Amino acid sequence: MKSYRVSVIIKKDANGYFAFCPELQGCYTQGDSYDKVLENIKDAIRLHLEDRTESGEDIPIVESISLTSLEVAV
Repeated sequence: MKSYRVSVIIKKDANGYFAFCPELQGCYTQGDSYDKVLENIKDAIRLHLEDRTESGEDIPIVESISLTSLEVAV
């Protein structure tokens, strides 16, 4: 079994939590709590990686992802 390290972004809004993995296009989920969305995204990533492996597709390896916050005046 091979392990992969991927980035996950989790956002909270009025409807709950939304998580996605920038390296894996289309890999996203939601949940009512932070813990639930974290559990859900782990499952989504695992399934996504298994599907890519079985299909012979490459697994993208990203060396670094930077997250920042900006203030923009409009």
